Amino acid sequence: MEIKRNGSQPSGKGPAEWFTGVVRVDPLFTAPEPARVVGASVTFEPGARTAWHTHPLGQTLIVTAGYGLAQRAGGPIEEIRPGDVVWFAPGEKHWHGATATTAMTHIAIQEKLDGKVVEWLEHVTDEQYKKES
Repeated sequence: MEIKRNGSQPSGKGPAEWFTGVVRVDPLFTAPEPARVVGASVTFEPGARTAWHTHPLGQTLIVTAGYGLAQRAGGPIEEIRPGDVVWFAPGEKHWHGATATTAMTHIAIQEKLDGKVVEWLEHVTDEQYKKES
């Protein structure tokens, strides 16, 4: 058994290469091999969002606070709220983040494939993001 105490892992700023706006990433866990699961709590300030990206084995989001948005390529922008659980299939191009006026926090859970959990792509443009209003 291993217990990671609250506050024992430092928060990090979401890198500008992968995010638009102010984003805080709080690592939660990385399971030791042979397990592959990784989890983090991610907080997006109003207007903040991920770049488009994919996950080799998919991703689950559990919204814990605020009001957010999520979209898969070719689909509509969906509203996400606390208690919602979002699943993105392996290789599904998508983005997620806060609304223009409200912050949002979610727990992101994904698995490593050959040591990789995400493939970052282009940024979501302001025009793509503003389609939510």
